[in-house]
Amino acid sequence: MATARTENVDPPAMGLNKQNGQLRGQTKPASVQPGSSTQPKVLGATQKAGTASQARGTIKFGDDWKKSLQLPPKDTRVKTSDVTATKGNEFEDYCLKRELLMGIFEMGWEKPSPVQEESIPIALSGRDILARAKNGTGKSGAYLIPLLERIDLKKDYIQAMVVVPTRELALQVSQICIQISKHLGGVKVMATTGGTNLRDDIMRLDEIVHVIVATPGRILDLIQKGVARVDRVQMMVMDEADKLLSQDFVVLIEDIISFLAKNRQILLYSATFPISVQKFMTNYLQKPYEINLMEELTLKGITQYYAYVTERQKVHCLNTLFSRLQINQSIIFCNSTQRVELLAKKITQLGYSCFYIHAKMMQEYRNRVFHDFRNGLCRNLVCTDLFTRGIDIQAVNVVINFDFPKNAETYLHRIGRSGRFGHFGLAINLITSEDRFNLKTIEDQLVTDIKPIPGSIDKGLYVAEFHSSAGDCEVEEVQERSGHQQDHT
Repeated sequence: MATARTENVDPPAMGLNKQNGQLRGQTKPASVQPGSSTQPKVLGATQKAGTASQARGTIKFGDDWKKSLQLPPKDTRVKTSDVTATKGNEFEDYCLKRELLMGIFEMGWEKPSPVQEESIPIALSGRDILARAKNGTGKSGAYLIPLLERIDLKKDYIQAMVVVPTRELALQVSQICIQISKHLGGVKVMATTGGTNLRDDIMRLDEIVHVIVATPGRILDLIQKGVARVDRVQMMVMDEADKLLSQDFVVLIEDIISFLAKNRQILLYSATFPISVQKFMTNYLQKPYEINLMEELTLKGITQYYAYVTERQKVHCLNTLFSRLQINQSIIFCNSTQRVELLAKKITQLGYSCFYIHAKMMQEYRNRVFHDFRNGLCRNLVCTDLFTRGIDIQAVNVVINFDFPKNAETYLHRIGRSGRFGHFGLAINLITSEDRFNLKTIEDQLVTDIKPIPGSIDKGLYVAEFHSSAGDCEVEEVQERSGHQQDHT
């Protein structure tokens, strides 16, 4: 285990609105690693992705167009075989538009990852796809690149739609889409999610929109109102498809598809596919091309530890981890919204900067927390499973399960927030006596080895040496006497 200490600052001044999720002491921007992306300050609006003059005005036939690119700093970090075990293809091999290639390279994407190699040529051919690949291996690029390649700027209607389960993921995907397409000369991308003003979305749809990124409930509402015309959509993408086909969303998804043309293309991407996906595939996909890059489920770059503790020891443990680990940014998961807020308050009382986010917050506060954390304004984020789906913040190198999840699927998506795109990460699980069975079950189902944190042995259980100056730091109110509140998006 690393020994370098995270910055421990003076006790925080609790002056900000509690409900905006930003409880913090003296903040210091986290050291964002090369290749990490940022979220724009204006979120969810229709945005114009550059002008033709940006790409074509300065490039002449015979020029070395790559010399004109504004490339990010080269990412020299070691990567695992999850993203390096490729066939050796280049993005140029797929006959993509030069302007699209410019956006790809300026994103810092040098070569296609395995899922991109498998997916891009098939998606360009118009065939349905069912793709299973690990979290953080480039699934967004696997569908956004062919999607943007097929956009026809001469057509002033919605041509492609990306459906995602959470608002934060919708904002992230739309921003990536805008960045990649900025040289294409007029691709208009719109993000629409629940919790925002419906009237604003209606006004934006009065103008030209080529690509729409949405959560299921909001886009269905716009379709049923006759505002979003999707009858000419040529490609529908379902990111985190296993969640979209769960009981929470599947009826909405089926309703959305009923408004599409019969010759539409449907692409499904996820790290896990339950049995329900097979039924959906039979009913709605036409001879789909199946991609499975999941010989093992967990990312190779993530080291997993656990520590047996009592509920009263958890905050002691957390305080010691902060003091011993070299943390760029960390995400700390709890099993309910109430525990999220109370734990965030305890962390700030210990002197560490901390944000929190959950689905019961107002959307404007969720957007602000998401934006600021992506930009490195705080080291630690406490959240519910709202933040397990697709969120890509490459500076996050530590994930801590303050509350251990109940099933393997949730565990897999949680720890996948670290170790993004083949980089190394650390996952630490705080295990109480009630979690021991779930720990063993998850290890067996994921065929993974979660090791004990090196420490002393007490009554046959591994217990890390969590002695600190924090005092008796039990999060008393966090111990809920009834069942956990579920957090929905």
